[in-house]
Amino acid sequence: MNWILLVIAGLFEVGFASCLGKAKETTGIISTYWMVGFFVCLSISMFLLYKATQVLPIGTAYAVWTGVGAVGSVVVGILVFKEPATFWRIFFLVTLIASIVGLKFVSSH
Repeated sequence: MNWILLVIAGLFEVGFASCLGKAKETTGIISTYWMVGFFVCLSISMFLLYKATQVLPIGTAYAVWTGVGAVGSVVVGILVFKEPATFWRIFFLVTLIASIVGLKFVSSH
């Protein structure tokens, strides 16, 4: 269950990074809405990370949380913000995913 909370926390990290990107692209009240989304996603992400670290080792949990957030943010960047999907970006994204999976398998919880 804690691993599921950790992945969900990572997805909310993607949410707050995406909201920052959208807030940067907008102005006025729309930008304010994106910033509210940022703070909501940030709060949920931090709370779920906190809950997961009650059982999982902090180093592993933090690495997985940031990894899920990083992978998701790159994917959102490519799909939503039209960032380049070069060979090397995809290559290192795959190695990051492999590292996250590896941490899961070598963790004691």
